[in-house]
Amino acid sequence: MKLLFAAAFALFALLTFDQVDSSAYDKIVSHSRIRAKKEGPNVCALQHVLGTKKKYFSTCRNWYQGTICGKKATVVYECCPGYMRLDGMLGCPAVAPIDNVYGTLGLVNAVTTQQYSALSKLKEEIEGAGSYTFFAPSNEAWDLLDAEIRGALVSNVNIELYNALHYHMANKRLLTKDLKNGLTIKSMYNDLTLYINHYSNGVVTVNCARIIHGNQVATNGVVHVIDRVITAVGNTIQDVLDVDDDLSSLNNVATNAGLLELLGKPGHYTLFAPTNDAFSKLDKEVLDRLMGNKGALQALFNYHLLDSVQCSEAIMSGTSYETMEGSNIEIGCDGESLTVNGVKMVLKKDIVTSNGVIHLIDQVLIPNSAKQVMELVGQSQSTFGDMVSELGLSAAMRGEAEYTLLAPPNVVFSDEIMAMDQDDMRVLLENHILKNKIVLSQLFNGQRLETLGGKFLRVFVYRTAVCIENSCMIRGSKEGINGALHLIRTLIKPAEFSMYKVLSENGNFKIFLNLMEAAGLTELLTQEGEFTLFVPSDEALAGLTERDINILKSDPNALRAILLYHFSKGIFIGGGLESGVTNLLKSLQGSNLKVLHGADGMRVDSVQIPESDLMASNGVIHVTKSLLYPADVPVGNQEFLSLLRRFIRYIQIKFVSGYKFQEIPLTFMKRIVTVHGQPSVSTVTRFVEGDPRQTHITSYSEGDPTLTKVTRVIQGGPTVTKFTKVVQGQPALTKVTRVIEGDPSLTKVTRVIEGDPSLTKVTRVIQGDPSITKVTRVIEGIPSLTKVTRVMEGPEIFFSNIGEMEQNGQQTEYYNVDTDAEKFTQTIQEGRRVPGRRVPAGIRRRTRMTSQPKTQ
Repeated sequence: MKLLFAAAFALFALLTFDQVDSSAYDKIVSHSRIRAKKEGPNVCALQHVLGTKKKYFSTCRNWYQGTICGKKATVVYECCPGYMRLDGMLGCPAVAPIDNVYGTLGLVNAVTTQQYSALSKLKEEIEGAGSYTFFAPSNEAWDLLDAEIRGALVSNVNIELYNALHYHMANKRLLTKDLKNGLTIKSMYNDLTLYINHYSNGVVTVNCARIIHGNQVATNGVVHVIDRVITAVGNTIQDVLDVDDDLSSLNNVATNAGLLELLGKPGHYTLFAPTNDAFSKLDKEVLDRLMGNKGALQALFNYHLLDSVQCSEAIMSGTSYETMEGSNIEIGCDGESLTVNGVKMVLKKDIVTSNGVIHLIDQVLIPNSAKQVMELVGQSQSTFGDMVSELGLSAAMRGEAEYTLLAPPNVVFSDEIMAMDQDDMRVLLENHILKNKIVLSQLFNGQRLETLGGKFLRVFVYRTAVCIENSCMIRGSKEGINGALHLIRTLIKPAEFSMYKVLSENGNFKIFLNLMEAAGLTELLTQEGEFTLFVPSDEALAGLTERDINILKSDPNALRAILLYHFSKGIFIGGGLESGVTNLLKSLQGSNLKVLHGADGMRVDSVQIPESDLMASNGVIHVTKSLLYPADVPVGNQEFLSLLRRFIRYIQIKFVSGYKFQEIPLTFMKRIVTVHGQPSVSTVTRFVEGDPRQTHITSYSEGDPTLTKVTRVIQGGPTVTKFTKVVQGQPALTKVTRVIEGDPSLTKVTRVIEGDPSLTKVTRVIQGDPSITKVTRVIEGIPSLTKVTRVMEGPEIFFSNIGEMEQNGQQTEYYNVDTDAEKFTQTIQEGRRVPGRRVPAGIRRRTRMTSQPKTQ
């Protein structure tokens, strides 16, 4: 009893552990058990493909579709792996007896494999002690094996057959949960490798042979029944391309693309390999162009290569896979045949190699990235492509240049369009060809794109759409080797004129334009900017009398509020609005416009828009059937209310006695101010250059008040000697700045004479080599300010006393500004050198700063 309890507990623990660590295969089996629960315990529901012996633990997708590989599949109920039926009882209540591996082959009906095991003397081994995994071919798998190969095995049972069966075995117990995707296992035949793939749909393969009955536990291992006999693998994909004569063209492509060596390295690849006959179907011009372009060859080859192993038995329906080129292809099946992008083209499948699998196909797959831009045009845009070629635009596109095609569908080329003059048609088509290659990810709001005809198209990016002028893009953009193609909904009509000119030339909006002029808002229609205008036509405003217009004009704030409610900042075209929801656009008046866009057209505030997307250089125009009015704004005048109710019937306008419209700041209006007469400015720049000196003079002459500025620069070196002296007094302040420099020296003179109404400023700079001596002195007074800065060149100056200074043997006398003010002022006005104030010795502090040139 204790042993029975222990065994039951161990089985429960094992099952619990297995469920926690279950695989995709185990989950599919569990789902199949749930689907068949009405049939009794331990029954699984499988799908049986009609006309074949194939059965699958099906995925939900195939289950509800009722098909596998496009073929009808019926539901059958069988015992789940490891269970048996009992006579007279519902379902599969009995656990299958546990036997050794040899005996278990009989339990799972792998009778042929069991017989061959006995013939080859393998029976004794798999009946004895050990822990084995046997991937046992089913009876049907042996029948599918080539008769010559099978005969060779049976004729040499002790060696060939024994080795072949050993290659189906591993020397350890591996359940399906242990068979991870990409796992490699050493077989019991010379340690040759077995290649495991475990797919998300529950399919598990060994060398691309599908496990059709798994996890039949034996006392010395486990048995998995597979649907074909597997053979040893030793070659890489590169080896196959090198030795298979029918793949020599593909081998040449891989070599020229520099990718052949990649296929000789470890990895997990799927190669859809076009045969030589497939390449012979290509146009010679196309093939020559591809072979002459390494980038195109790389794109071409990588488009046939997946970075995963996709065995044919794992494909139960069409699934998209990313190629190593970057684009996706759809791999599906049609009965026993594989399909690529919906086309049956696979000649031979599941050539297993050490680094992947090869499927031979009879067509060459050319990705968009290896195509010229005109080759990107599809059947749904064939009219556009034909017209571009017929009018010579494709020939005008240089081979070395890059372009972008904005391709509308065939349906937009109506009889009216096709009847256009050829010159006009050429201009129209030029608007759909951009000069540069612009992919979808490079587009941004406000971008301007130059066309082949030299015009510029605007880009608008919205929440759910990207539009170019009046036409929005639809899914299906393509990128080629020298360009890109974007699918658009309709023909592009570039904006040429302002909203004002569009409305004026149309002739159906005279009343609205008259009201805009009366409100002083006409500039809004002419100025640069981006606006959306919902404009009522003359028909919508029919019946508006001169008296009505005068009533509207009588309250400028009210008229402006009504008109500005028809404008929104930003360009919103119909295709850019999100369908099925209310799009709120804030008007220039301040209230929100409620815009709907759907299959029945476009509406604003429930008002029908019969004509939309009239493009202008400063916005877009949508024509409405009614004057619009903000529902949240009342009216305080009965006469005004009566007028509005005659033209606005889609809402009930509120009346609030005494309500007055507030003035709306016209911050969105661009005012241009023109000033006539003064002030005027003239600028003269003069450069006098020489060696080793440079003189730079800048002069400004302005109107009233005028400014005259002269700058003269003579450059020198960096050393500076500076002397600053300030003498203050009441009511005048005098400040003098003087700079005296050594040799080479910098002399700078600044002279400013201020008055009313003129200002004169003189700056003079004479520069030399590095040493500089600078003296600063300021003299100020009321009502005038005189500032003199003078820089003189020469050797360093030494002061013998405060009353005089010596320069090159000459003495300079200083004036006392307190006592000699008149003489001092006269000297300044005459432009002569200004003596400093004579200060009695011992009264004022002296400041002297001397800097000597550095010696090397």
